[in-house]
Amino acid sequence: MIRSAVTISLVEQARGGPFVFWHDLAGACRAAARLGFDAIELFPPSADAVDAALLGRLLDEHGLRLAAMGTGAGWVVHRATLTSAEAPVRERAREFVRSIVDLAGTFGAPAIVGSLQGRWGQDVDRPTALAYLIEGLASLGEQARSHGVPLLFEPLNRYETNVACTIADGLSILRHSGSSNLRLLVDLFHANIEEADIGASIRSAGPLVGHVHFVDSNRWPAGGGHIDFAPIVAALRDIEYQGYASAEALPMPDSGAAAEQAMRAFRRWFKGA
Repeated sequence: MIRSAVTISLVEQARGGPFVFWHDLAGACRAAARLGFDAIELFPPSADAVDAALLGRLLDEHGLRLAAMGTGAGWVVHRATLTSAEAPVRERAREFVRSIVDLAGTFGAPAIVGSLQGRWGQDVDRPTALAYLIEGLASLGEQARSHGVPLLFEPLNRYETNVACTIADGLSILRHSGSSNLRLLVDLFHANIEEADIGASIRSAGPLVGHVHFVDSNRWPAGGGHIDFAPIVAALRDIEYQGYASAEALPMPDSGAAAEQAMRAFRRWFKGA
């Protein structure tokens, strides 16, 4: 069964980004439960910034799961990437991901690597950047295995990275990593820009699809843009996807309305899926 999730960001430096709820973890959990979400997806500024005991209590109190935990603050706050030309910067990025992997893993949830993939150019060429990224993901994927969860890798659109922009790019990286514990995060906002046929690309990934960001073409909640979700949902059913459809969307027109729209869309497209 495909389950629903909604995003919560605790990263002040990412304000204005595509997250439905901001900063008020308790209030966001309460709202998510009231609307019927199965889980939350959390984006913290660091692992140390999260009170794990409090998070556990909030999840238990509201009958929620942790769907995934993002590592984007490693770039937004700490300016580290896995493809930096500087070895200490790459190690700082890895250490940031390791800390999130360990925190999320205690809740049975995977960590996400997206913006930490960085870019190639100027100080590092594409083959070298790919080698750095593949090496880092392979190591981090094996660490995630110790928690019984995969590591999620997210291709981003061309305006955010030039390393992995398509599902095919992501699949190539996963296959070259040698790790069987990496999965793709398919973000429909990015896929709408980069994929000629989103459904066909999802089918090409098959069981390597580990998480879905359920969002529309303009980064509003699903239903607020022009994506045709019917062939995408059909593809997810064809590959027997059983993960989360997580609303990583702008809080438009506000957090409450965005969450309500995301849940309406989820019930329309995934009820019984």
